[in-house]
Amino acid sequence: MSTFDEASESYEDLAARHVSLRRVLSLFAPYRWRIAGVVMLMVLAAAIGLIGPFLLRAIIDVALPLHDLALLIWLVAGMVAVAMIAAAVEAWQVVLTSHIGQTVLHDLRVRLYSHLQSLSLRFFTGTRTGEVQSRIAGDIAGLQSLVTETASELGRSLSATVMTAVAIVILDWRLAIFVLLIVPGTVLISSRVARAREALTFQQQARAADMSVAVQETLSASGIILARTMGRGPHLAQHFARISGDLAKLEVKAHTAGEWQWSLIGFALAVLPALTLLMGGWLMQTDNPATIGTLVAMIALQEQLLWPFEQLLEIGRDMRKTRALFARIFEYLDKPAEITERIEPVVIPREAMRGTVQMEKVRFSYADGDRPAIDDVTLTIPAGSHVAIVGPTGSGKTTLGYLLARLYDVDRGSIRFDGVDLRDLSFDTLSRMLGVVTQDPYLLHASIAENLRFARPEATDAELVAATKVAQIHDHIAGLPDGYDTLVGERGYRFSGGEKQRLALARTILRDPPILLLDEATSALDTRTERAMSLALDDSSRARTTITIAHRLSTIRHADLIVVMQSGKIVERGTHEELQSHNGVYAALLRGG
Repeated sequence: MSTFDEASESYEDLAARHVSLRRVLSLFAPYRWRIAGVVMLMVLAAAIGLIGPFLLRAIIDVALPLHDLALLIWLVAGMVAVAMIAAAVEAWQVVLTSHIGQTVLHDLRVRLYSHLQSLSLRFFTGTRTGEVQSRIAGDIAGLQSLVTETASELGRSLSATVMTAVAIVILDWRLAIFVLLIVPGTVLISSRVARAREALTFQQQARAADMSVAVQETLSASGIILARTMGRGPHLAQHFARISGDLAKLEVKAHTAGEWQWSLIGFALAVLPALTLLMGGWLMQTDNPATIGTLVAMIALQEQLLWPFEQLLEIGRDMRKTRALFARIFEYLDKPAEITERIEPVVIPREAMRGTVQMEKVRFSYADGDRPAIDDVTLTIPAGSHVAIVGPTGSGKTTLGYLLARLYDVDRGSIRFDGVDLRDLSFDTLSRMLGVVTQDPYLLHASIAENLRFARPEATDAELVAATKVAQIHDHIAGLPDGYDTLVGERGYRFSGGEKQRLALARTILRDPPILLLDEATSALDTRTERAMSLALDDSSRARTTITIAHRLSTIRHADLIVVMQSGKIVERGTHEELQSHNGVYAALLRGG
């Protein structure tokens, strides 16, 4: 079996699972009354357009033979009026359709973005960022023509085709049968071409996602640094060229597959008027002859029929291609939301928060069948205390931090803040209770002030200064030419690792959470700065619970409790002096570090 056949089967399976006509139509359901109004306008425009050929027949069969100038003027004026009214109705319909289409796209983008926000960290650690961006931006943008121009053209062409077909039958049923015989064959050819192009479109979008990933990874600040320092710029350019070349080939295939078959449709529609004249000439020799006016009107109606009918075939072909886009979008929408909020979650007012943390028989694995990353962990952290979590690499320290922040849910056991299970807390309450600062903090491409106010948009300038003083970064900011208005650059690359960590710490302190989780949050600081910041944190955190995850043990010697982890389990706990005297895992870590 060829690679293309395998890809087609894989795509068909994906599309069958995630895409249905009912599901696509449900996107438009909230706007059913507006759509009904648009459909009425389309039918009205089609009906008005049908008047023209009948006026033309009257001109040829009546006004011209009788040399009736007054009647001719009235009939011509009628044709002009019909054209003006039809144009106005169509313009109004296009405006309404465009508005509905853009609203549907907006709803779909927001729905997809919101759903992705509800997925656990597991999804994002296993998915390329560029792939996510491609589905939100590229795939939904690919639907642009469907929900705006194509939907409008579909309704207009369908109503025009149906109304014109009815008019042709009324005009002369014998010629109508001859004209409409072309429909089944053209529809069959169109369906075969559409099916071939649909699978190619799916491959095309997948390769476009690869390009998005390549751009996002290699043209970011970190990607440029890696390429320059490794001398791999030419290799990356060649890799990008291969992706671009593959995409170009797929673009050509997606637009030209079955083109020879499609050309048969164009040929059939092109010769139909000539064959109709031949058929009309034969009918004129019968006992019930067709008039010249009827033949001319039939050709005019035929022109009115063939253009929208050909458009219908093209729309049907292109709509099959959009099924591939819907398959990619719905695949993400159908991923189960692992991190969800209860229907009636527990809300704790800020003034009632104390900061007690309880973990009871907590167990967690990253995937079914894997060795537990956290296994049977039970720990109580009193409000206002400072607890340090240490252990060798791979011991589960950071994973425990992920669970505390509810980036994952526990597989078994429970984690409670102030006696309430994390899974029962509202998202807003959890974010107010726990502040997290990681080893590799994320800064927005914005000013320092905007980065800090991401935690508290309403914070005053004085509160920004107070938070940055605790984080030992205010003096540095004040010395910058633009001060707090300084642009930090993408991911904060205009600042050192230690400066970024201090900015992230200031941002979290500004939120003033009762529980502060520091995951290697001072690893990039020199000893002097770290000591000064620790003292400032102690002064500002007397009523705050602090959980420090650390490799550098010098930073946690004065913690109220040190918890030592190994292979996902707690193997030791106590003060620095107690653990050192036990000569166990902690003492070994001290000797090694």
